[in-house]
Amino acid sequence: MIQRMEAVRQAAGMSVEDYLAAEERSEVRHEYLGGAVYAMAGASDEHIALSMNLAFALRHDLQNSPCRVQMSDGRIRLRLAGEDVFYYPDVMVVCDPRDRDRYFKRFPKVVIEVLSESTEAIDRREKFLSYRQIETLEDYVLVAQDKMEVTGFARANGWQPVILRRPDEVLRLASLDFSISLRAIYDRVAALP
Repeated sequence: MIQRMEAVRQAAGMSVEDYLAAEERSEVRHEYLGGAVYAMAGASDEHIALSMNLAFALRHDLQNSPCRVQMSDGRIRLRLAGEDVFYYPDVMVVCDPRDRDRYFKRFPKVVIEVLSESTEAIDRREKFLSYRQIETLEDYVLVAQDKMEVTGFARANGWQPVILRRPDEVLRLASLDFSISLRAIYDRVAALP
């Protein structure tokens, strides 16, 4: 498992049970990697707008399906190299009926991360490698917040990147039969040059 150098380590050797109990009481979210707990940074206005634009569009499109859309407070639980890992993706879509736990999901179909300067390396490497181990994951999407750029990865095309940069280009998630233009993703994101 790749260890994070940028994150602030809060605790070492914490059990999963203690982590879950502490998260219920905490005002700050933490990701958990094999006993180490890392505080999550706050989100910018752009980060929030991008996450909301995608989550709302997905929720609207999937309203008559068994799939559920979750935003930043939804957690994914993984088991990697014998270690428990919990991540908070920015947006995820869960369609698997096995996902019944109230506090985390194990079987997402789509995961979306909005990149920031402090998380981009983690999202592009550590999380990408980790998420690909999820048997149900079909699409992984990275959304830049400092420029108009969306990178989509799909299991169906061998996780090869598809990079979109123009407002009229369309992100397609074949696993959900969902499409959205970059113009709609970046709606009301004022900080773009």
